[in-house]
Amino acid sequence: MSDQIHVRGSISIPESELGWRFSRSSGPGGQHVNTSATAAELSFDVAGSPSLPEPYRSRALERLAGRLVRGVLTIRAEEYRSQQRNRDAARSRLATILADATAPPPKKRIPKKVPRGINERRLENKKRRSSIKRQRSSRWD
Repeated sequence: MSDQIHVRGSISIPESELGWRFSRSSGPGGQHVNTSATAAELSFDVAGSPSLPEPYRSRALERLAGRLVRGVLTIRAEEYRSQQRNRDAARSRLATILADATAPPPKKRIPKKVPRGINERRLENKKRRSSIKRQRSSRWD
């Protein structure tokens, strides 16, 4: 694995800005899970990172506000039995989350006028259904 996590364009985060903690994984696994620290917890300081340019940082802070604790994003990976695979999973998850959070805002939707033919067909269908229902009720009087 490389020393940097690619976010988007020319923006990458060096490994030195990542904080790691390891602990025992939960769930089944027998004696292995009780003795080895395979779960990886990755911490990345979004607010204080010198690698993120200011517009990207502010966009990420705004979009990830619910996931951040004092400006730090934490990702826990424990789906694999190997610590290295959990580290790789956490790195790739961080890259995906930051790429989504720093993406430019979507283009504003410009509402279009409803075409006349569509509106006329809708009204014609309503009239047809109305007449069918009217015929049903008048038959039993």
